[in-house]
Amino acid sequence: METDYRPFFRMSPVLAVALNEEGFVLDATEAWLQRFGYDRDGIHRLRARELSSPAVMQRIENDYLPLLRRTGRLNNVPVDLYTRSGEQVDCMANVAIDGEGRTVVAYAEISEANRIEEQYQDLYRGTPAMMHTVNSEGCIVHASDRWLAKMGYRRREVLGRNILEFLAGDSGLDRQSVIDIIAEGELDNEPRSYTTRSGETIETLVSSRADRGTDGRVRRLHVAMKDVTERNRAERRLRAAFEENAQLRRELERERDYLREEVQVSMNFGRIIGESPALKKMLARVEAVAQTSASVLIQGESGTGKELVAHVIHTRSPRSGGPLVKVNCASIPGELFESEFFGHVKGAFTGAHRDRIGRFQLADGGTLFMDEIGEIPLDLQGKLLRVLQEGEFEQVGSDRTRSVNVRVVAATNRNLDKAVEDGAFREDLFYRLSVFPIDVPPLRDRDEDIVQLASHFLEKICQDFGHRPLSLSRQHLQLLSRYDWPGNVRELKNVIERAVILSQGKVLRLDLAMADIPKTASVAVPVSDPSNGDGEPALMSEQQLLELQKNNLLLALRATGWRVSGPRGAATLVGLKPSTFTDRMKKFGIARPQPA
Repeated sequence: METDYRPFFRMSPVLAVALNEEGFVLDATEAWLQRFGYDRDGIHRLRARELSSPAVMQRIENDYLPLLRRTGRLNNVPVDLYTRSGEQVDCMANVAIDGEGRTVVAYAEISEANRIEEQYQDLYRGTPAMMHTVNSEGCIVHASDRWLAKMGYRRREVLGRNILEFLAGDSGLDRQSVIDIIAEGELDNEPRSYTTRSGETIETLVSSRADRGTDGRVRRLHVAMKDVTERNRAERRLRAAFEENAQLRRELERERDYLREEVQVSMNFGRIIGESPALKKMLARVEAVAQTSASVLIQGESGTGKELVAHVIHTRSPRSGGPLVKVNCASIPGELFESEFFGHVKGAFTGAHRDRIGRFQLADGGTLFMDEIGEIPLDLQGKLLRVLQEGEFEQVGSDRTRSVNVRVVAATNRNLDKAVEDGAFREDLFYRLSVFPIDVPPLRDRDEDIVQLASHFLEKICQDFGHRPLSLSRQHLQLLSRYDWPGNVRELKNVIERAVILSQGKVLRLDLAMADIPKTASVAVPVSDPSNGDGEPALMSEQQLLELQKNNLLLALRATGWRVSGPRGAATLVGLKPSTFTDRMKKFGIARPQPA
């Protein structure tokens, strides 16, 4: 302190001392000397902080000095000093450092209110809550022990630092926005994330109360924090679990929907019936390929049982434990082919209200049966070839590549060789699908199997319809054997089903069921019980055939209550269109009898 100013300093009525860099007293005002009972000659041996109680000395060391070194001043910090006689004097100290490194401390003896404030500060520090106080610039001026422990800092490491230094990097706040928030003064459970000394992120809810000056401006903001890190993590885990469960439920629902369309085995649950040479030749090829992973192309006329062959290949393969998924290519609209095969994500196109799994993903680990493969649009065949070759695809609307392990069994009743020649089917796809072709023989090439199949269908249909057991006669067998069955096994089953429906008594009316089949014209089947005669049937005249047709129409009408159309109408029973059935009624002069 300059000599010219020393008299003025000493005469000041303020309790003040000047300290050197080590904290020893260089000079003091007369007011200070009188209040604390020291003479000027003896003060140079005094160290200011040692005049305080041990608790305050520790506070000066840990809190005040670090803050003073960073900011260059202290305002209204509470301390206690002891006079030479041992009296305790509670003061508020204001500290400043001059340009030469000397410290001037001005004490103001505090009142009872100030003592209460100091006690409050002690309670503040010891509270179990995470609390800190910032000034109008966002600098920390107080922090509770709990806040320090949670953040991993010592008090002297945080006092005077801006709170922005402790906020998580993704807070989106800068120094000005922090000042603006403080100026508002009130926070109520605002989410904030802080970063501890070790780098851990703490998620909190922050509430605050403002300490305002007489001008209404915020001087300090007292902030309380609630650690909700574990709660938020638990909520996120719970939400993730719920979402996973919902996703699994959606996938199971989709799988259920798809598997409902799985190949339905109607012929004795997968047992292929027959012992004809043509059938045995086909079964030998099925046995040969079933245990491999080769793609199979099943070729054959409509109604020969291609789906059943695909089912047998799957059940006898190492993939039998996996799913067997069917897709009928002829029943899918062209614009939905890609979505049907590969699936789509929500919003991929108009009407895509949710994610959907495609058939390839559903068949992962199993077999995909693609019926009517020749109906696939040419522009999609390249994508189908890719998944067959590489086992990879993308859902519609997604750029994520998925991998699957699927064996493809395809079926067609078209001549794919001709389609390749015409440019309607890709040659490379054809060769990829037909690694192992299997031709399903038509029923006309399986004469030995017709009786066995018919007997099986008759027994099963009688059980399904709750009808008394019926049997095939010799005349029935002749009638079945002389027809070439262009509809193959499916047509045979339909004929047996119609015959059971038309049979009111103990006799199977196969004659009625086949009355409208042209190729039966050369077969004489009496209208009476065919089981009563064992002789060779006689030829029938044209008039007899017409009479047989008329009687057949009448029987069908009586069986259906004179209903012509509909699923249970007479036209359906005899296998005719309703319009054709009506024309024949007019031809034979058949009219519904009037009620009496």
